[in-house]
Amino acid sequence: MPIITAPAPPDTGEPPGGGGTPVPLPEIGRATATYTDPTGTVWPLTDIDSDIFTLAEGVSGLGATAYELTQDPHPRGGARLRHAQAQARTIVWPLYVQGADHTEFLARWRQLATAFTRTLREGPGSLELARPDGTRRRIAVYYQEGFEGESKAGYYRYSDAAVISLWCEDPYWVDPEPITEHRESSAGSSSFFVPYPTVASSQVLGATTLHNPGDVTVWPTWTVTGPASAITFTHAGTGESFTLDPNAAAIGHGNLLAGQKVTVSTDPPRVRYQNGDNWIGGLNWPTASLWGLAPGDNPVTFTLSGSGTGSAVDLSYNPRYETA
Repeated sequence: MPIITAPAPPDTGEPPGGGGTPVPLPEIGRATATYTDPTGTVWPLTDIDSDIFTLAEGVSGLGATAYELTQDPHPRGGARLRHAQAQARTIVWPLYVQGADHTEFLARWRQLATAFTRTLREGPGSLELARPDGTRRRIAVYYQEGFEGESKAGYYRYSDAAVISLWCEDPYWVDPEPITEHRESSAGSSSFFVPYPTVASSQVLGATTLHNPGDVTVWPTWTVTGPASAITFTHAGTGESFTLDPNAAAIGHGNLLAGQKVTVSTDPPRVRYQNGDNWIGGLNWPTASLWGLAPGDNPVTFTLSGSGTGSAVDLSYNPRYETA
């Protein structure tokens, strides 16, 4: 457990509010931190003018993801890496809570404890770090332990500190601002010799390139807008592809009409029609591969059968990063 040295409590205080100013945090430099609990309440964590703020000296767990390596012995000595598995992350975050009197301090202490521990009952909260340049990274967190106080003389009267551990099932940091791409069929783009016109933004394209600025593979969400009788998504770099057929026997819907929408989530695998109906049976199992976008440039192709004016494919994903 890190040793925490808290400042002496002031005579007065203000309720938590505002994001505060950037403070130096270990492993990442200056940043402003906020915590959003499962109810959507936002708690500023680095506003030193409020009555709840971070003791940055004890913060840890913001660096690169830890991996478990699966190895195979090599006959000539050493080993060969077979697989690297990202491990769940634990973030240690010391917090100092104070009040103008014991009643005010105790109310804030209890509220903050509930804001973190309710993640075990209601789903994860999120810890977000914002940089002075405007960039932000976020991670989903569950309370693990540590909201106990310092147990020192003079504490728990007007103030106390808690060194809490936050468990992250997904160890990667996520940009909260999604990247979106839109491709729409061009009028007159089809040919008598090409029954499956390619979707394009402003011109007829046989392929396009999608750029993932993150550190690790992302799993996008696709939204298809009719008209269309079949849609194929192909990653030209890996050869992986999947096809959505609204005429599949498991669905029985028939062609997508103009304006009708279907959303395909690649992680977890999920296909939903606009009214919420489950269309997972419309994929070309067992050969369907719901591929992701690797870091960097990804050559991809979208082809629609039966497309027309208004046919479109929309892509959305949030870049993922190793560090905060």
